[in-house]
Amino acid sequence: MQLLYADEQGRMYDHGLGAVGRTGDRLVEIVEEDMLELPPGASLTLLPGSTPVGMDGRGDFKLLQRVPGGGGPALAVGALLPQGYTRTLLPGYRRRAGKPLPLLGYAAVAWRDGRVYVAATRTDEPDRWDPVHYNTADLPQLVQRRLARAPKNRILAQLAHCALEYSCYTAQNIFYTRWEGGLPMSPACNARCLGCISLQPAECCPSPQSRLTFKPTGSEAVEVALHHLLHAPEGIISFGQGCEGEPALAAGDIAPVIERVRQKTGRGTINMNSNGGYTRGVEKICRSGLDSLRVSLISARQQVYQAYYRPRDYRLADVARSISIARSRGVYVSLNLLVLPGLNDRDIEIEAMVKFITDNGVNKVQLRNLNIDPDFLFRFVPAAGEICGIDGLIEALRGIPGLELGNFSRPV
Repeated sequence: MQLLYADEQGRMYDHGLGAVGRTGDRLVEIVEEDMLELPPGASLTLLPGSTPVGMDGRGDFKLLQRVPGGGGPALAVGALLPQGYTRTLLPGYRRRAGKPLPLLGYAAVAWRDGRVYVAATRTDEPDRWDPVHYNTADLPQLVQRRLARAPKNRILAQLAHCALEYSCYTAQNIFYTRWEGGLPMSPACNARCLGCISLQPAECCPSPQSRLTFKPTGSEAVEVALHHLLHAPEGIISFGQGCEGEPALAAGDIAPVIERVRQKTGRGTINMNSNGGYTRGVEKICRSGLDSLRVSLISARQQVYQAYYRPRDYRLADVARSISIARSRGVYVSLNLLVLPGLNDRDIEIEAMVKFITDNGVNKVQLRNLNIDPDFLFRFVPAAGEICGIDGLIEALRGIPGLELGNFSRPV
């Protein structure tokens, strides 16, 4: 496995140095068992301002400062994985302190026999989220046609923006009329996540999308939800999208929407993506007829949880209580587990997570590669315990009786 790197123009090169990955703050040699060939839908990306690290024949780590032969600065390269794959190592690089990397889920790469390999393991069937199904040539026409039928619906206008400008797949599915479609409702949030993709302080990494700026009406939401559930194959409507805050804070608006929709159809799945912190809101929405709840989690240890989510007025215990309430009402509960090599694959993290899952009756864990600069994250989030590796984390989760493991939501 050879080092793969790039110049400032994005041209890729391989090098005689061995490939190096990273877990937490530890550099490690990349071996064949760590890697699989770059899957369809994955893409390579530069890590700006990052110097690649390789390994020489004596096993010493070496910085590759410049492109050999008088070229300019050498830059580290990583891969962005499609849904269905979980990364097992971060890229090996060193970086000067400065502005954090863009909010992307960088995975280690290597070069061998004319092919690119990535540190990842397949953890779900990726077909439904394969990029080949999205951003098709007819998407703009589908968007315009749908907007023309409901020109005053501000939720559809928001979803059109997300579909065309941000390439959001759940937004696009609303216009393709299929599978899981997003329904943003809440502009407010009760957490300040380090890796929030819709709201970041100006001195940090820029958010890849903007947050909802208005409070939708119930009629707007019912119109979108009903159309999708009545016509979409294996339709799912999901509150709690990347372009909004915490949907449970809008329980007074969302619960009546669900009730009105369920008065007209029992088709499809109504889902909510939530941080689970506002228990009263979660309970109200569950009572209204919610089918499934996906709760974001990075750790089952309060210290780590608090450091990442920076909640305004709740604690991890409130999240556990929300899950227990949802399960008591027959709601199918998944964890959206934010995975970062060297953080939640440590022995004490795994032990706490297994206990949290079993104590609260969680049905499924959806592994999600955390989009964040690891150096930025570890400045705020403490990591403790022995690293077992992402494969160790996955093995422990698969050992929990009755627990499903994957990468995304399915109809309930």
